[in-house]
Amino acid sequence: MDPRLAELLASAPPYPRRIVCLTEETTEILYRIGAGDLVVGISGYTVRPKEARTKPRVSTFLDADFGRILELEPDLVLGFSDLQAELGKELAKRSVPVVLFNQRSLAEILQTVRVVGAIAGRAEAADALARELEGNLDRLATGARALPRRPRIFFEEWPDPLISGIRWVSELIEVVGGEDICAESRARKEAKGRIFDPLEIARRDPDAVVASWCGRKVKRDAIRARPGWKDVRAVREDQIYEIRSALILQPGPAALTDGARELHRIVEAVARGERLPAWREGEPRRAEPPPRRPPGR
Repeated sequence: MDPRLAELLASAPPYPRRIVCLTEETTEILYRIGAGDLVVGISGYTVRPKEARTKPRVSTFLDADFGRILELEPDLVLGFSDLQAELGKELAKRSVPVVLFNQRSLAEILQTVRVVGAIAGRAEAADALARELEGNLDRLATGARALPRRPRIFFEEWPDPLISGIRWVSELIEVVGGEDICAESRARKEAKGRIFDPLEIARRDPDAVVASWCGRKVKRDAIRARPGWKDVRAVREDQIYEIRSALILQPGPAALTDGARELHRIVEAVARGERLPAWREGEPRRAEPPPRRPPGR
């Protein structure tokens, strides 16, 4: 190569070498493809992977410490969704390269895995991860075909206003053998397009409620006590469950592995007329018979 050209090209590496992730899922992707060493800053909400938690925390979801980010000298910042548009804009104004993803469906999550890997120079490893995640979903979908019925599920992303599950969650319900009673709202990208009147959900009478309140512990008693909900089948039969938001509401590998498996356990139990007891992560689960249904139901 011409020496002058080589000198010019040596001014920047062929791929980013110092990456700040403003949300958890890109951090998890990079670690899963063997590129965790590239991550120099993370979101304060990062749970997975555990090894990443030693990295400097530079943001929440809607705020960032721009000074700290600049000190880390990133050659790329990765973010998620329109809600981080202002963060991306401010970083771009400070001459920091930014990529904001906006994946909402299962297909888009897998695409994001591949794009993140390509950006980091690990396209082959990222494609292998995407195929692994696809295989996991396929195994769950195959197993779901053996269920005796497809239970009707309401996934609750927020209690007030009452917000149904985002698109990838709605699709996961379908994959693991359930029927999302609010499936018509899955195409709405903004949360305000997934707001429902609690009485409408009661009218739809789900077999089970699966709640995941981001950053908050689910209060099952509050769900049971909603006006008009005492006759909802999920309430009568005590089929109200919680999946931690870190497992299901991060649009990355976690949702397509641990989150999908948790959803599968719940849907399988409901489909078989069983009930999963209250549990803590790490403890074994055993199915129990549900309370006896009233006549005619």
